[in-house]
Amino acid sequence: MIKLYEHPLSPYAQKVKIALIEKGIAFEVAMPDLLSGGDAAFRAANPRLEVPALVDGDTTVFDSTIILEYLEDKWPKPALLPATPAERARARSLEEVCDTQYEAVNWGLMEIRAFKRATGAMADAMIVQAGQQIAGLNAYLDRALGASDFFNGAQFGWADLSVVPHVNAAAGFNGFAPPAGSALARWLERVQQRPSVKRVIAEAVASLAGFEMLPQLVASGMFVREYRDHRLEWMFRSGGIDIVLDGIKKKNIRFSAELA
Repeated sequence: MIKLYEHPLSPYAQKVKIALIEKGIAFEVAMPDLLSGGDAAFRAANPRLEVPALVDGDTTVFDSTIILEYLEDKWPKPALLPATPAERARARSLEEVCDTQYEAVNWGLMEIRAFKRATGAMADAMIVQAGQQIAGLNAYLDRALGASDFFNGAQFGWADLSVVPHVNAAAGFNGFAPPAGSALARWLERVQQRPSVKRVIAEAVASLAGFEMLPQLVASGMFVREYRDHRLEWMFRSGGIDIVLDGIKKKNIRFSAELA
């Protein structure tokens, strides 16, 4: 059986789990101990020490987009990508926007609210800015959806499972929902009722138990968060340069793992 290394709150793991469920592929999950860097099996599956990572017999695949491509190649039915090259490119473009820009904002809000990287006026200003950024992203997605039922076209697919983890997190965890009555809000309400999405959301909510201890774990240096790429850019352009410098000093942030 396929094994998926994941964390229920990871939007990247969420989209892979939705794809597996939608395709009817049996899988088991394992949550690596990211405090210690994970065990040897996890490190072998993903030397970058990130979730998700998929193990299918002798095959290991990491990076959520590459995993989706692997699933589509090996289990082409039911297809998650649309039929035409243009539609497929559009689905992948929506995935890219959400995996980089949208994820960075939600991640940044988690750093501030759950991990208490910033407090007081600094936190307030960064949260306001994040809300404005999410409003812009939601407006972009609303236009992209238009009058269609799904981002993928006539049916739920690759584009939808790539968008839903981010819009749902912004609405459910961060308090920045799409405007009531908008096409995006109607879409979110609709896809939240799909069994695959409903299961993933429930698992994410259940994983929040014990999060009240996170600020202490961060302050002690026991919990080290990864700052790289779009996340690091978000911190710099959203007023969090001092957060990054403080994290480097206290060794409670990290960048990409060195490969050896």
